[in-house]
Amino acid sequence: MPADISMGLALDVAAELGIPTVGLWPAAVLQLAVLLRVPKLIDDGLIDENGTPLMKHKMIQLSPMTPSIHPMNLVWLNIDDSPSTPKFMFDFQLRNYRVAETTNWVLCNSSLELELQGFKLVPKALPIGPFLATNRLGNFSGNFWPEDPTCLQWLDQQLPGSVIYVAFGSFIVFDQIQFQELALGLEITEKPFIWVVREDITKGKHHNYPKWLNERVGNQCRIVSWAPQAAVLGHSSIACFISHCGWNSTMEGVSNGVPFLCWPYFADQFLNESYISDIWKIGLKLQKDEGGIIRKEEIKSKVEQLVGDENFKTRAIELKQMVTKSVGDGGSSDKVFKNFVQWLKS
Repeated sequence: MPADISMGLALDVAAELGIPTVGLWPAAVLQLAVLLRVPKLIDDGLIDENGTPLMKHKMIQLSPMTPSIHPMNLVWLNIDDSPSTPKFMFDFQLRNYRVAETTNWVLCNSSLELELQGFKLVPKALPIGPFLATNRLGNFSGNFWPEDPTCLQWLDQQLPGSVIYVAFGSFIVFDQIQFQELALGLEITEKPFIWVVREDITKGKHHNYPKWLNERVGNQCRIVSWAPQAAVLGHSSIACFISHCGWNSTMEGVSNGVPFLCWPYFADQFLNESYISDIWKIGLKLQKDEGGIIRKEEIKSKVEQLVGDENFKTRAIELKQMVTKSVGDGGSSDKVFKNFVQWLKS
């Protein structure tokens, strides 16, 4: 029986009935490895039994060639601002993810080329990804917002490798100060950009910056409420991706050979940022000021640094070629998946 590992109860019931179980893990396999090593983190004195860091400045690294994790970026500490959330999420995740130790296999949306060391830490994890929207059979209707495909026509009018794509997923909400700094930062890059601006992307009163921005920059920008992201990232005019670094967005960017500017907000996004900037070296981190704001000057500077250094694009293309090969016929993920199918049939 296959089920998302976050649905631990379903897998527990299947195991009690003697039904073989297979977990599905949609994030980086290293994130699963961190959760499975919580007892060791406690024994080593890095966190207490509630998941609270005891050594708040000692980086956590599970093995060489895996990202170092700041203890304050552990996933259960970065869900929301409620003081009760970290303990609740810590207990919830441990209860659910312990089932990963009892499942027969865990299917992962990743590949050996991306996370070789991570898969060594979780031997029963099977790399069968990346799963991509472009590989779906038939139409997919699972978007939170209706897509605006007209932005693709606008992209057709732009020069190759010239456009900044800006998207932060379905849940991130900006305060007005940060939203304005982002708008100003995009303007002063003097580069064309597509910006996905959901209706609920800011706190409080609905923003009016996109209208103001359109008046200032004209055809330099295209603002949409939701974009066909896979098609946008695969377009030849895209230069880079300013992203929250959710795993799905990360896999889509990697699979299209697009460099990243990393803007993580919560949960596993900080780990993904470390993969992008520190391990794969296909992107840069954006730095906040003392007030916790990413200023317009920082955005402009990092965009110029990213698109001005061909090494980022070269490495991104090389990584794209590796993951494309992995899911192709005879590739590493393809072989793992076919072996898994044979196991199901046996």
